[in-house]
Amino acid sequence: MRILLLGLNYAPEPIGTARYTTGLVDALASRGHEVRVVAGQPYYPNWSSRPGYRGWTKETRGTAEILRVPHVIPQKPTGRGRLIQHLTFALAALPHMLASAISWRPDCVIAIAPSLLAAPLVLMTAQLSGARSWLHVQDFELEAAMATGLVSRRPLIAKILGTIEKRLLQSFDRVSSISPAMCRRLLSKGVAAERISEHRNWAELAAIRAGQERSSYRDLWQIETPHVALYSGAMGRKQGLDLIVEAARRLKGRRDLTFVVCGNGPYRGELEALARVLDNIRFQDLQPTERLGDLLSLATVHVLPQIAGAADLVLPSKLPNMLPSGRPVIATAAIGTGLFDEIAGCGIAVPPGDAEALAKAIGELCDDPLLAQKLGAAGRCRAEARWDGPTILAGFAADIEVAVSAQQKLVALVGEPL
Repeated sequence: MRILLLGLNYAPEPIGTARYTTGLVDALASRGHEVRVVAGQPYYPNWSSRPGYRGWTKETRGTAEILRVPHVIPQKPTGRGRLIQHLTFALAALPHMLASAISWRPDCVIAIAPSLLAAPLVLMTAQLSGARSWLHVQDFELEAAMATGLVSRRPLIAKILGTIEKRLLQSFDRVSSISPAMCRRLLSKGVAAERISEHRNWAELAAIRAGQERSSYRDLWQIETPHVALYSGAMGRKQGLDLIVEAARRLKGRRDLTFVVCGNGPYRGELEALARVLDNIRFQDLQPTERLGDLLSLATVHVLPQIAGAADLVLPSKLPNMLPSGRPVIATAAIGTGLFDEIAGCGIAVPPGDAEALAKAIGELCDDPLLAQKLGAAGRCRAEARWDGPTILAGFAADIEVAVSAQQKLVALVGEPL
């Protein structure tokens, strides 16, 4: 098959949707398919362009062809800045998509959301080439933007944006997402059940060993306390990371606990300013992917905050790698949300925005090693059952193959589209 994929984020971006889009492309290519990717410039999570990727560029990663297009990269992701970024990406991608539709003739065209603003290009390309159209939703970006204040919540604006989103979702031959809760949300937006499929993000199980006793980061960062509450990932509004700073403030009397916030992003400076008078919290840069297991073993407990408004709009991509580390997870998740269900039995959920409850749960797990060990072991089992990379990727690729095969049989029966 020939598969054309449009996605803003792609390797070498180390975290976020880029990792999972790249993994899907690699899996499809390994099964013998021709894959072409139209992607943006690498910028995440620092929100700055990487050297060597300015303008239109072309490269090969494995056997996949990667066509890079330029776009605006806002220094700080405001609503207006993100809108301009996604619009310029869509406009710059248009020539590549048209050329691919006419001369390359893909069998399947896949859009990764975000960016939903570029999704109409995929529908157009699929229509021109007679290909299957597929939308994979990593997060419901319009609702998330409203929940985090990037986009106005005024009823009229919300109604217009919601209508546009629903029509786009309903226009694709297939729509997939990364969790049961997000698939149910697709159903509530009018996508037919037979068009919906769940294809999760995955954990790096082979790179993460549960039970690793001592992390080399203890010596590197000179951490002497027996307990560490760890967050590692992007630093944006959806994460609600100010809650970690407030929990550290409430637990500053504990001399056996250090908070480590490891990552980069546009709001790191604000978080460091909030924590400037605390001596029990440290900020570090994102670490290399090849040292992921060593980093995760630093934790006594993993902290996974999420603002209430983002519930079921996105399933944090950090969770799949936290679970197999053998350390318990504390997430801010309300009962009935997808995140709450994912950690039930292998972690602790506290109400979103409740710093006191978060601090109490961290202290409880530090003081009860048997409970921490029990939850951590259950997390490893959960990851092996639900988040195994090769299994998930094989299922995703097979689902795409089945959809394209059905389209090809239909074309053979009724002839080429006009």
